[in-house]
Amino acid sequence: MARLRTCSLTWAALIILLLPGSLEECGHISVSAPIVHLGDPITASCIIKQNCSHLDLEPQILWRLGAELQPGGRQQRLSDGSQQSTITLPHLNHTRAFLSCCLNWGNSLQILDQVELRAGYPPAVPRNLSCLMNLTTSSLICHWEPGPETHLPTSFTLKSFKSRGNCQTQGDSIMDCVPEDGQSHCSIPRRHLLLYQNMGIWVQAENALGTSMSPQLCLEPMDVVKLEPPMLRTMDPSPEAASPQAGCLQLCWEPWQPALHINQKCELRHKPQSGEASWALVGPLPLEALRYELCGLLPATAYTLQIRCIRWPLPGHWSNWSPSLELRTTERAPAVRLNTWWRQRQLDPRTVQLFWKPVPLEEDSGQIQGYVVSWRPSGQAGAILPLCNTTELSCTFPLPSEAQEVALVAYNSAGTSCPTPVVFSESRGPALTRLHAMARDPHSLWVGWEPPSPWPRGYVIEWGLSPPSTSNSNKTWRIEQNGSATGFLLQENIRPFQLYEITVTPLYQDAMGPSQHVYAYSQEMAPRHAPELHLKHIGKTWAQLEWVPEPPELGKSPLTHYTIFWTNAQNQSFSTILNASSHGFVLHGLEPASLYHIHLMAASQAGATNGTVLTLMTLIPEGSELHILLGLFGLLLLLSCLCGTAWLCCSPSRKNPLWPSVPDPAHSSLGSWVPTIMEEEAFQLPGLGMPPITKLTVLEEDEKKPLPWESHDSSETCGLPTLVQTYVLQGDLRAASAQPQSQSGTSNQVLYGQLLGSPTSPGPGHYLRCDSTQPLLAGLTPSPKSYENLWFQASPLGTLVTPAPSQEDDCVFGPLLDFPLLQGIRVHGVEGLESF
Repeated sequence: MARLRTCSLTWAALIILLLPGSLEECGHISVSAPIVHLGDPITASCIIKQNCSHLDLEPQILWRLGAELQPGGRQQRLSDGSQQSTITLPHLNHTRAFLSCCLNWGNSLQILDQVELRAGYPPAVPRNLSCLMNLTTSSLICHWEPGPETHLPTSFTLKSFKSRGNCQTQGDSIMDCVPEDGQSHCSIPRRHLLLYQNMGIWVQAENALGTSMSPQLCLEPMDVVKLEPPMLRTMDPSPEAASPQAGCLQLCWEPWQPALHINQKCELRHKPQSGEASWALVGPLPLEALRYELCGLLPATAYTLQIRCIRWPLPGHWSNWSPSLELRTTERAPAVRLNTWWRQRQLDPRTVQLFWKPVPLEEDSGQIQGYVVSWRPSGQAGAILPLCNTTELSCTFPLPSEAQEVALVAYNSAGTSCPTPVVFSESRGPALTRLHAMARDPHSLWVGWEPPSPWPRGYVIEWGLSPPSTSNSNKTWRIEQNGSATGFLLQENIRPFQLYEITVTPLYQDAMGPSQHVYAYSQEMAPRHAPELHLKHIGKTWAQLEWVPEPPELGKSPLTHYTIFWTNAQNQSFSTILNASSHGFVLHGLEPASLYHIHLMAASQAGATNGTVLTLMTLIPEGSELHILLGLFGLLLLLSCLCGTAWLCCSPSRKNPLWPSVPDPAHSSLGSWVPTIMEEEAFQLPGLGMPPITKLTVLEEDEKKPLPWESHDSSETCGLPTLVQTYVLQGDLRAASAQPQSQSGTSNQVLYGQLLGSPTSPGPGHYLRCDSTQPLLAGLTPSPKSYENLWFQASPLGTLVTPAPSQEDDCVFGPLLDFPLLQGIRVHGVEGLESF
C-alpha cells in the first residue's frame, strides 16, 4: 500500500485505461447486489485471471468507490492460480456510484473492471386516488399522490377491471394505463369503459427494491362525471319585459351542450366589486328556467357573478366556476326620514336658513342625489313652487310672506322620498337654565342643562367652531327627542385644542324656546401667540421694552407669567420672569454699541408660546466721554510707571541686579571707618623706606567655602602662612576714629584685596587679588592691569623681578608690599588668624 499513488480521474469521468492486448479481460467484478437500500452494506469481489502474463506474480488489487480509494480489501490466491480480492462496504450512502477494481501499472492506476451501484428506497403506497369522468374528452381521468422520493427508477401503472358486483368479483381486465415519466395522472379512454358499470381501479408502484399498491377504488364512471359550467350573460332588454326592481339583477345562462340530457342543479355566487366583501352563495337554481332575478342587493352597486353546476340527483362532481359576469343594480327611491331645523337671519327676518339631516328607515335606503324645498300656495290647486334645490344639507331662501310651511324631499333617479313638512313656529316657549359644557376628552364635549317647566318635546343642539363664520356650513347639529334629558355627549366633529360654541334650543308643540349659548374648549391649549415686543427707549447700557397684553380668550386658561430672553453677539443668553400683569421691562447691564436679540414668552397652565424676536443695538458712547476715559487710562498708566521706578530705585535688592555698585578706592567709606577696639601697636615692615601710612585691621571672619587652592593642610598652600582677609583703609587713623560709626555701612562692604602672610615670618609677604566678587574699576580680571599696580620684588642686586605664577594655583602671588596702597600699612589683630 506504500507504493500507491493518487489517481487524477474523478468518478464522474472514469476512463478505463487498458493497455492493448495486455490487460484486456484480465479482471472481473461481481457484487452481492447492484441495487440495495440506502445505507445497507454491500460486498464485492474482483478476480484476476492467471493468463494475464504482463502482471506480476502477486499483483496488488486496489478498490475505488467513485474517486476515493477504499481500504479493507482481502486478497488471496485461488487454486487455479488467479488472484481474488474481496471488499465489504459497511454503508452505501451514495444513491448512485461506480465501484472500480484497479492495479498499479507503471506510474498510473489502471482500472480492470467497474460496476454501477444504486441505493434507494422501495416505493411508498400511492395515496388519494381519485377519478373524474370528463364528458368533453370522453375519458376517465385518475389522479394520485406518488409519495416520497425513492432515488430509484420507479414505474406507476393504473390498473383496472370490470365488475358486475361490488368490485368483489373481478371481471374482464382493462388495459393498463402507464403515465408519462414524472406525471401522477392517467386517462382511460372511452372505448375501454362501460359508463354505467362498476369497475375496480388501483395504482401499482414498482422499482428494483419492491412493489406497492394503492387501495382499490370501486366506482361507476358516470357517478364521477364532472360537467362544464354554463355561460352567464345579461338579459336582452325588451319592451314587453318589466324593468327590474330596485336592488335586483336579471340574468340568464346557456347550459353546456354535451350535458343537456343530464339532470343537474346549479349554484350562483356574487359579491360587490368595491371593498373586500366575501362571496355570497345563492342556490339551487332551476336549470330549466335558464334565467333568474337576483334581489336583495344594494342599489346602484356593481356586482361580480359566477355559476357552476353538478349532476343531480345522481352522484357527480361540481363543475368549475364559470367566467365572471359584471352587472349593476338599479337605484331605488330614498327611504329616509329628514330631521329639520331652521333659523331666521337677524338682518333679514324673512330669510330662512333651513337645515336637515337624513335618517335611513331601512338598511338599504338608496342613494340620494339631491334635496328640494318647495311651497304650495293656497288657492292654487296642484301648483308647487320650488324654493331651493341643492345637494347640501342646508339651504337659505326668502320665505314668502304668506308661507307658514314648506315641504322637503330627497330624490334620485328612481324617485323621491316621502315629503317632510317644515312648520315655521314662533319662539314663545320657556328657555332652559344653567347651560354648561366641559371637555370629557380631546374628542368629545359634554353639554348639560336644567330642563324648563313644562318639559319640552325635544331639544336642538348645535355646535361649531367659534367665532362663527359668515356661513353656518361648519355647524353640526342634532335633535334630542327625549324632552326630559338633562345633557348630551357631543362626539361628532370635535377636534382637540379648539373653542366651540354650543347652542341648545328647546322644542315645544307648535313652538320653540329661546336659544342658549355656551363656549368650551375640547382641550386647553397654550396661548395662541405672545404679545409683540416694542422698544420704547434705549441707552448705552440699558433698553426699555413694552408690550400690549393679549385680551383673554374664551375657554383658555389665563396667563401665569411672562419670560423675557435676550442674547448678545457672543451667544450668551439671559432671561428673567415677570408677572402676568406686567406690560414693560427695562434691561440693564448691556454693553455699549452691542447687538441684542430679545423675545417674549407667554405661559399658562396649558403651555407656553414664544413671540417674535426683537433685534436692537445699544448706543455708542460720545466723543467727550471717550476723551475722559482715555485721559483717565493714561494717568493711571503714568502713576503705575512712576511707582514702579521709585520702587526699583529705593530698593537696594532691586538696584544691584540692574547696575552693579563699583567701589571707588579714593572715596571709599572704609577709609574713614574705625573699629571699636583698636590696638596702637605698629610695626615697621622690612625693606621699605617710607613710614606706615595705613593700618590693616581684621573686620570679620567669613565662614566661606574654601577656595579651590585652599586646603586644611598648610603644606599644600604653596608654603603660605595663615590666610588673612583684610580691608585696606586709607586716611588718618585719628581722624577716622573721630567719625561716628553709624556713618559707615557694612551692607556694601567690598573685598578689595587679601593679604597673605604673617608679620613674624621672615620671608616676604604675598597678596591675592583673584577672588574679588566686585569689579574694582573695570571688568573682572585675574590680576590688576599694568597701570594699576606695580608688580615687583626687590632682588639682592636691587633690580625689580616679576615673580612667576605658581602652577598649582589659579591665583597670582607677589610680594606683600608690591601693591602701592599697602606700603607702610600697620597690621593689627593677627593673633587669631592661625585658624582662618
